[in-house]
Amino acid sequence: MNTNIAKELNERYALTSSQVAFFIENGFIKLKHVLSPDALAYMDEVITKEVDRFTDQMLPMEKRDTYGKAFLQIMNLWRQSEKVKEIVFSKRLAWLAADLLQVKGVRLYHDQALYKEPSGGHTPWHADQYYWPLASDKTITAWIPFQATPLEWGPLEFSAQSFQLTTGRDKKISDESQALLEATLKQRGFTHVVEPFELGEVSFHAGWLFHRAGPNRSGKMRKVMTMIYMDKDMVLKAPENENQVQDWKQWCPGAEIGKPIDTPLNPVLTA
Repeated sequence: MNTNIAKELNERYALTSSQVAFFIENGFIKLKHVLSPDALAYMDEVITKEVDRFTDQMLPMEKRDTYGKAFLQIMNLWRQSEKVKEIVFSKRLAWLAADLLQVKGVRLYHDQALYKEPSGGHTPWHADQYYWPLASDKTITAWIPFQATPLEWGPLEFSAQSFQLTTGRDKKISDESQALLEATLKQRGFTHVVEPFELGEVSFHAGWLFHRAGPNRSGKMRKVMTMIYMDKDMVLKAPENENQVQDWKQWCPGAEIGKPIDTPLNPVLTA
């Protein structure tokens, strides 16, 4: 990583009070010019190299379920590469997460590359925090596309203010979650926001916000990196489903129920 990119990734991005208020009200925000073309090109090169190491292990598209068709999902790449670690542990996105959550600092929960292949299917409606054994809602995901992402590429879509909805919080990503939540969100009158992403634009969404993505009709790979952050004082709760048990084992091993999650895999990134 050259000096200019390292400096950019670790400088604060100044949020306005109206941007913070928008996130608090709606549970998501899209921010322009968070990353420069040079920084994105570097991130693309480093992360795609690691993703490519795993793609040969994937089943053919026709043999996958709905979740499997949605994207290639590869997690905690920072543990596979020092260059990826530099990106994931950088402070610009982490401080944005802390400022939007209105907390003193954030820890990493885990990272995940989400590469939607040409002809990749839709990502069903879901809320991420269904999967997480975390005791508060002070969680947030940064969604970082490495390219401009028009509608035909399958950008992330949001149901504004839907973190207020408790219906569907027990549903994993599936055809069932898609059918139930599409009907419920429309019936309850939540605003559906689907827009292209410009190059350099990054979104953040709360753990309980319902969101989805359309299929990739572009003929090219839609390359996205995500980082999931949590309040640095986050406490582990007793898991409520098998997925939360697995997340506990994978992403915060050694953490104890009822105590702050302070493990080598969950460093504070805003110090």
